[in-house]
Amino acid sequence: MSLAVQFSSYGGTGGLRVVPVPPPTPGPGQVRLAVRAAGVNPFDWKVLQGWMRDQIPLELPSGLGSDVAGVVDAVGEGVTGLSVGDEVFGSSSTPSFAQFALADPAKLAARPTTVPWAVAGSLSGAGGTAWAVIDRLKVSEGETLLIHAASGGVGSFAVQLAVARGARVIGTAGERNHGLLRELGAVPVVYGEGLVDRVRAVAPNGVDAVLDASGRGEIPDSIELAGGPERVLTIVAFDAAGAGVQVHSGQPAGTQVLHELMALVENGHLHVPISRTYGLGEAAAALDASQSGHVNGKLVILPE
Repeated sequence: MSLAVQFSSYGGTGGLRVVPVPPPTPGPGQVRLAVRAAGVNPFDWKVLQGWMRDQIPLELPSGLGSDVAGVVDAVGEGVTGLSVGDEVFGSSSTPSFAQFALADPAKLAARPTTVPWAVAGSLSGAGGTAWAVIDRLKVSEGETLLIHAASGGVGSFAVQLAVARGARVIGTAGERNHGLLRELGAVPVVYGEGLVDRVRAVAPNGVDAVLDASGRGEIPDSIELAGGPERVLTIVAFDAAGAGVQVHSGQPAGTQVLHELMALVENGHLHVPISRTYGLGEAAAALDASQSGHVNGKLVILPE
């Protein structure tokens, strides 16, 4: 038997339990990973609380987690290119807050031995989303990008990816996170009332594009600053589609994007700060910390 974090009913983290389960068996086209690290994302506590039950119906009891890094432990029929013992990272097909998880090789990439497990296990979700939205917004060299919640998981990745493309980034965040944003290459501004004036103070002609990773009602200000909704994209305010902005719901990153993200980590253009790591039995604390919204860096479950 192996161990996994599960919940039997939707609700708070008090319902999480670490339970013994049989290790999953890889089917055709799947591999099984001995999980070394599993990144925590806001999506995970939203699933637990039932926010996603219509989009992602679950058979309870169920587990949590999709970001993963680990060692290939078993290989299903038809899998080529991966072998038992390979160290990989990406997204899992079964919950990753567990000692073992199944994964599709098309959503995995090799982990360089110089990159810590916790970092590798944090890249796929937030990093893949940031990569996708920067592409959708067509951010290019010399442009100015405004990112709301720039110090958060997706926001901090997006800042760095845009800077690597040669863009100027303005990021909204609380004052205590302004130092972090400067370190990442962004110009920080405080969010809230008066935002338009504060952004125009550092970008008098407005901005070329906006990424909303906040959902605190910034869409009207974003449209005004960008001169229209066409290059405003949100990953959280799904009810804003009627305003003409782009809405991105996210998809797991594929192998090529994972390779690109890891290359940026290795060459120092992408920094993945780890705020704290937790054992399986501390998954509730990790999710509570994520929901608090006051975390700098990634939270990671280390099953061993």
